[in-house]
Amino acid sequence: MPLPTLSPLVRHILIGTLFVALVVGILVWFDWHQEVVRLLQWLNDRGPLVSLVFILIMALVVVLLLPGIFFTTGAGFVFGVVRGTLYVVIGTTLGAVIAFLIARNFFGERAAQWIKQRAKIHIVTQELSKQGWKIIMLSRLVPFFPFKLSNYFFGLTPVSLRDFALGTFIGLIPFSLHNVYLGAMAALGLQARNAGSWQWLLYGLGFLATVALIYYLNRMAKQALSKAIELEENS
Repeated sequence: MPLPTLSPLVRHILIGTLFVALVVGILVWFDWHQEVVRLLQWLNDRGPLVSLVFILIMALVVVLLLPGIFFTTGAGFVFGVVRGTLYVVIGTTLGAVIAFLIARNFFGERAAQWIKQRAKIHIVTQELSKQGWKIIMLSRLVPFFPFKLSNYFFGLTPVSLRDFALGTFIGLIPFSLHNVYLGAMAALGLQARNAGSWQWLLYGLGFLATVALIYYLNRMAKQALSKAIELEENS
């Protein structure tokens, strides 16, 4: 009997969860977790400067097309769920806007063609002109969508900067919340002796609710994007 295939969304969630579990296991196995806990406390005591630096680092990661999973989970590790999600969304949106403006103002024709060939985005310019922020938001809700490269791609389309920034900010929240939650749960795991059962219950229920929300929004986004593409092809 063949094994059922996992959807990209389920794979994304499982990989993220296993990654955090592996990191926590390594830290505990090598008895490094107490040093990590002290580092977290030191960072929390630094005040707004650490938050600002983190936001700028997140923006740079997006502009340079670097992997961001370490930073998004790290935000939950250091700042907790609420602050971590806020900083990740702000920093990622800032980086996306910078990439968008770079493409719009500085890319030549050859670079524009290179981006368009590699950004596998089948949304035509007419749809972006009519409902730009909605299309941008929906594209952020699809897992493994080429997010960082698409920021440059969208800079070459008629979508306005306002629509791009608004759609990006809203669309980033669910997956950012998921990744930050993983980091926050990892930090809680390293401080297990100080964590009560109610904290684990609260974090666990919050994480499951986030996964359910992502699953629902992902299905909705796929259907909406498919409908927009179909309407454009038939017009």
